[in-house]
Amino acid sequence: MRACAAPPFAAERALSRDACWRPHDLLRLRRLAAIDGEPAWVRESFARAPYAVVRRALAADGFVAVGLRGTQRAQRYGTWAHSVDIDEVMAPEALARRRPLDERGGLPAFAALAALQSETAGPLAGFVWGPTGSVGFELAAGVATATRSSDLDLLIRTPDAITRADARALIDQLDAVARHAGIRVDAQLETPAGGVALAEWASGKTRVMARHASGPGLTDDPWATAERVVGDCMCQGSSSHDGGIG
Repeated sequence: MRACAAPPFAAERALSRDACWRPHDLLRLRRLAAIDGEPAWVRESFARAPYAVVRRALAADGFVAVGLRGTQRAQRYGTWAHSVDIDEVMAPEALARRRPLDERGGLPAFAALAALQSETAGPLAGFVWGPTGSVGFELAAGVATATRSSDLDLLIRTPDAITRADARALIDQLDAVARHAGIRVDAQLETPAGGVALAEWASGKTRVMARHASGPGLTDDPWATAERVVGDCMCQGSSSHDGGIG
């Protein structure tokens, strides 16, 4: 996240995150309240594509923490939307079978996605998964967002534990798809402790970073009670994946 608005509610009211909205869900909004000091590009970007992605941050009742993206990689902005302004919710897995416009399908990130879509017995078989980042945004909003250098970012839902060995095997298979497309495929596991990079879990590190609405922290088991080092929970949601949010 490159910048973040001040919350439109008192900090002590940020006690929960509505379970209706999950990190990386894309929201189509009917309006977005203006915030003092927001970057100049925000209004133009929202007019072009009235979509925002749910990010990992606590919110007061009636609000959802969201991230906006502009046309440039550095244009990322965290803010809060009113829940009543949400017209549609699209989870990453709802985009897993969507295809881009024909003239966009040749981009490497979409070629990698198509390869994964076509492999019914491929590396993601048995998982609930979907694209995030620029690919997910373009598939949801219908506006050109991905570029020739965009990575393919994936969210893999893992409510149950996967072994380090299985994670390494999955990394190897995704890397093969990435090499063929000439880009990176970056995957994040959605665990009970929060978002964990697949590559980090597969690496064998004793403790891995889990990103949660209440703050990031280290854990040795993302499927058990996580010991978190809590950060600034009012503006969590940065991601190394394609400059993404959530």
